[in-house]
Amino acid sequence: MSVELPELGKIPRPFFDEVIYPRLGRRDASVLTGPRHGVDVGVVTLGGGQVMALTTDPFYVVPAFGWRRAAWFAVHILASDLTTTGLPPRYMSIDLNLPPSMGAADLEELWGTVHAECDALGIAVVTGHTGRYEGCGFPMVGGCTLIATGPEDRYVTAGMSRPGDAVVITKGAAIEASGLMAASFPARVAGALGPALAERAAALFWQMSTVKDALTAASIGVRDGGVTAMHDATECGVLGGLFELARAADVGMELELDRVPIAEEVARICELFAMDPLTAISEGTLLLTCRPARVTALLEAFGEAGIPACPIGECTGPGPVRLRRGGRLTPLEQPVTDPFWGAYAREAAR
Repeated sequence: MSVELPELGKIPRPFFDEVIYPRLGRRDASVLTGPRHGVDVGVVTLGGGQVMALTTDPFYVVPAFGWRRAAWFAVHILASDLTTTGLPPRYMSIDLNLPPSMGAADLEELWGTVHAECDALGIAVVTGHTGRYEGCGFPMVGGCTLIATGPEDRYVTAGMSRPGDAVVITKGAAIEASGLMAASFPARVAGALGPALAERAAALFWQMSTVKDALTAASIGVRDGGVTAMHDATECGVLGGLFELARAADVGMELELDRVPIAEEVARICELFAMDPLTAISEGTLLLTCRPARVTALLEAFGEAGIPACPIGECTGPGPVRLRRGGRLTPLEQPVTDPFWGAYAREAAR
């Protein structure tokens, strides 16, 4: 195996394609969408015109956020991936492998919020495992699977974009990177950028979900009727997500970088911690493609829901993802390293 693994973060696509993808257990014709690099969900047919969509991720809990915020974020990371299908989440299976340092009161507060968020999102917890073990530590304290069910003609995946589709973004770049840095290092941010901006940056935390974005988008119709694909901009941010979205559908894109929204507090925090806002992790930012005739309806739906959104380009035939800035088009190379992880590690070590 000639592909080296990065020090941190997701494994690169060449390693996935060579080592993981060819070894997926027993082949089964009921699997409509299986594991693919950059695709966050799997889809299985249940027969009778119904499908089941699934997503799995680490259960990511950061005690420094406080148990309520940490649990809210952990649930919404998973629900954001699943709802990119356009289907609402329904079931949860969860494994909690907790460090011995976590006491009963803390676990009660954490789980109380998990329950409340699942109830609010319509999710039933159906099975799981909970224990404390040596060798386990925050923030990765187990794993979780969310499941949705729905009609086979009402879901989308990241591989369904088509040439001519408009590319649309919600909210803006580097929401998660900025929100997490502000929540993790509040004194540093307030001291460098002032308390007012630090407060606005800290409020980004509650934007780190695309559940509402994705379900609002799907409400106008999917496939020929509207939205053709959705993907949340997590690892490597907006540019990483757009590259994955294009490769999943084997389309090219022409994108206007100057149209990508970057809030003032995001720009200032990214400058402070030496992060590129376009490649920094951005849970909360939804990237989607939409049939041209339905873009107006899509933007109206977002506006009524109070979700900022704007078109930033279009899908082309098979080919590269190209970025236009200042009138000049350049091809996008897939981002490999997300600057957030290094910035967080550097600041934590100060």
